[in-house]
This record gives sequence, C-alpha cells and structure tokens, in this order.
Amino acid sequence: MTEITWFGHSAFRISCGGKHLFIDPFFTPASTVTAETCGPADVVLVTHDHADHVGDAAAICARTGAMLGAIVGTAQGLGVPSAQLLNGIGFNMGGTVEAAGFSITMTQAYHSSDSGAPAGYIIRTQDGKHIYHAGDTCIFSGMELWGRLYPIDMALLPVGGVFTMDAAQAAEACRLLGCKAVIPMHWGTFPVLAQNTDAFVKELVARAPQCRCARIKPGESVSL
Repeated sequence: MTEITWFGHSAFRISCGGKHLFIDPFFTPASTVTAETCGPADVVLVTHDHADHVGDAAAICARTGAMLGAIVGTAQGLGVPSAQLLNGIGFNMGGTVEAAGFSITMTQAYHSSDSGAPAGYIIRTQDGKHIYHAGDTCIFSGMELWGRLYPIDMALLPVGGVFTMDAAQAAEACRLLGCKAVIPMHWGTFPVLAQNTDAFVKELVARAPQCRCARIKPGESVSL
C-alpha cells in the first residue's frame, strides 16, 4: 500500500514498503511537524531552489542519511554532501533514477529558478502506483504526453495562482494527464494565493469529471 501525506504548501511524504520519500519539505506551521519530528526519510526530492520548496531538505538528509534528488546545477547547492546526491551530481529532464524502491522520473516545469531549472517528478512506488508532483508550474501541453506514458494514480498539482496554475488551469491539467485522483497544493500558504480549493473543485467537475479530488488538510494522509 502507498500512503501520501500532505504537510501543506507543496510538501509531501510518499511511503511504501517501509520506505519514505519526501518532496519539497517546506513544513508549514499547520502541518505540526519539523525537520526533527517528520520521521524517517530515505529520499528527499527538491523541485527547484526557492526557499518555500527547498525547506528543510538539507536538515532531513543530515539527520536521516537520506539521498537527495534534484536537477544538476541545483543539487550541488543545497548543502548536502555529494555522497548523498542521487547519481552523485543529480539528474535531468526525462531521466529516471532508482532509490529505496522508488523509480523517479524528472519532468519539465515552467517556472523560475536561480540554479538548474524547475522540475516535476513522476514517482513509481514498489506496489506499482504512479504519483506525479508537478512542482511549481503553469499548465503545458506536454502533460498529455506524460499521461500517455504513465498511468497516473495521483497528481499533486498547484492551484493557488499568481506563481503557478490557477483553478481552471489545474483542472484542465487533470484532463490532459488522465489522472485518477488529485491533491491540490500550493494554496493558502500566503495571502496572495487562493485561500481554498472551492474554485478548483468546481472546475474539476466541469473539465475532468473522471478525476477524484482528495481534499485533505496539512498533516493528513490518503492511501492508494
């Protein structure tokens, strides 16, 4: 069984077979966890170098010995020893690496980054579930290609607008991806972002009715 826990903003933990993978571990107060209390970690992924995504990546790797995955050019600047970097230097768009029973494919994202380039990830768990974390991005037509290549069981998509997709774009992204379910992220953290997911849910019903929305609170989990 695969379990997905949301810690608010874009921070998630994916657990399967006793292994734990974190993505963008910027823990909001609402999650009630910190780098010291978030539990064991085997892999930490960072989508891009903005502070609200890097979060506590280095601290978690230092405490747990977890491997860190990020794009070449960003991976080396996150304060993690090279021995703990996936592939020694990171990896790149379209590349797939294996770690702790997870298969991790890097996808493009359209955003900004001071190093490397922004990215997303498609993660295949030990029990064959596919989870797509889009990172910070707008909608783009290539999402349809990823949906053809991978049977996406759960998409983790930003819906807050301003810096990323808004409700309508994210709902249309679900149609392109053909994903079975979605957890909306990157909303409510800052005043400038959408403060709830109501508009997204309405758009999802209209644009991708086959996709189920998992509306969970920071600290809550869903199972696949």
